[in-house]
Amino acid sequence: MNKRTLYGIGFFSLALLLNSPAKESNGLAPEVTSLNLKDNLYLLEAKLPDLENPYISVAPEDKKDGLIVGKLGVDGGNAELVQKYAEELAASPRVETDPKGDKTTGTVDSLLISYKGKLIFESYYRRGRANYPHYQMSITKSYTALALGRAMQLGFLQPEDIDKPAISFLKKLDVSKLAPGSETITLAQAMEMSSGIRLPDEKAKELRKDPAQLKGQGEIQAYLQNSAPIPPAPRQFKYQESDPAIAMQILDAVVPGGAEMFIQNELLKPMGITQYHWDTAVSGLPKSAAGSSLLSRDMVKFGELILNKGKWQGQQLIPEAYITRATSPNVYSYGTSYYGFFWWVEDFKVGEKTHHAIEGRGAGGQFIFMFPELDLIAVVTSHDKGMGNMLTTLPERIIPAFSAKENESN
Repeated sequence: MNKRTLYGIGFFSLALLLNSPAKESNGLAPEVTSLNLKDNLYLLEAKLPDLENPYISVAPEDKKDGLIVGKLGVDGGNAELVQKYAEELAASPRVETDPKGDKTTGTVDSLLISYKGKLIFESYYRRGRANYPHYQMSITKSYTALALGRAMQLGFLQPEDIDKPAISFLKKLDVSKLAPGSETITLAQAMEMSSGIRLPDEKAKELRKDPAQLKGQGEIQAYLQNSAPIPPAPRQFKYQESDPAIAMQILDAVVPGGAEMFIQNELLKPMGITQYHWDTAVSGLPKSAAGSSLLSRDMVKFGELILNKGKWQGQQLIPEAYITRATSPNVYSYGTSYYGFFWWVEDFKVGEKTHHAIEGRGAGGQFIFMFPELDLIAVVTSHDKGMGNMLTTLPERIIPAFSAKENESN
């Protein structure tokens, strides 16, 4: 990639932006020129210059990318409420904390909204670009869960397999050396962050000094061989890298051609997701805990896939029963949150009503919010140092714009 082109004046092809956010944008969403998906997008993303002006569209362009587009207000939603929120995101100062110690929204890169199956709002700020896949942290786990669901739809896994011992799929393990109780960890428990694996930090650091032993299923051998004994279920929820690694290893073991090609050809390609990057773990497999990079529009597609119970454009990509279980409150995590198969489940009280939500979350501020009762999806990308404050502010600001009362007034 020509860095002078990337960081210089010719950085994005066109950004005819709103002078007044109350008006519909007639410009094209900002893009990066000379984009090379083989580059380290995570490192380059940090060097993207901020947009001089935000791009805000209440009538997203039909890019023939598999998303149906509409117009905010005409196809639902209170345009005034949404645009006010978008203006605040655009104007937020770029500081790390506000006087109360909370993260500000001055690091938001994109906000997209889909309502009743139509993309009706699209906005980019700061580092956000329509064609630049945004780095995804822990939300990569959520995509990994969908890849396993796709394997089930195609018959490489059976519905009952998710409740079988995880090590039964991993034939290259030396089971004689595993911690006691390792044979009781099921695939479902791994996807619920409830494997019970407990690896001392010092031991983990020691293992990373010799990456050769972590190649292939050696990664899982190391986790299970060096773990404390696995207690009986139910086990305490613990957010850790070992559990999604187990899920990715099982996917790799059961699908023809391995996990990388399967994810590309069987999950992403059918949904028209071609402009992406997925880092490789030390095992040689796609990273499962973090490491994918996706377009904001393609994140919307995953939200649509879930709200449509595993269907994409009429095709059942993932079994409905699997989607239901993956997005159910299977285990308690912390606070007001529960956990399914690498998807978060939470209820938000906005006004006098409680709204159920399914979420994909990534540190730094990548989110897919799904509110099933409203048939509403909101996608956010950011570059916070932590999670930011979207988990509290977005439901409070977006849900009222799509509640029955507000829609009656449009």
